[in-house]
Amino acid sequence: MAKLVSTRIALDEKTRKKIIDILQPRLADAIDLMTIAKQAHWNVRGPEFMSLHKMFDDLHDVVEDAADELAERIAALGGTARGTARMVAEASTLKPYPAEARAGRDHVLAVAAALADFGGKLRQSAADADKAGDPATEDLCVGLIRDIDKWTWFVGAHVQE
Repeated sequence: MAKLVSTRIALDEKTRKKIIDILQPRLADAIDLMTIAKQAHWNVRGPEFMSLHKMFDDLHDVVEDAADELAERIAALGGTARGTARMVAEASTLKPYPAEARAGRDHVLAVAAALADFGGKLRQSAADADKAGDPATEDLCVGLIRDIDKWTWFVGAHVQE
């Protein structure tokens, strides 16, 4: 990791480095999830086209806000948020999106799986931030978990009986 920028945040450098290491993969995942939402938005087909098209676009906006929160926390702690397409492609821990998906159900299942995966990883990041002694980052992750859980429900409800 590169040298951190100095900050007045009341965490020692070792803790800040730990937290940045916890958040960088979540930032990559969030940006990947943004592109997943757009992939679904652009390519969904079928009888539920309009509702899914809009829902995936709304999801993109929510995840974009989450990515911004993660990136700004990294920067506030003196790190460099790694968010270019190439950086994200190397660092995302989410499974690749099925490029052949067209039908609404296929997109819903793939997006719901990505959301659930991201939510689980945010939970681990919250626990890791707590263990590292940073309640602010833990709280950030918990807030993101609430949003992602809600969207996991919204998207998943499209394939529930």
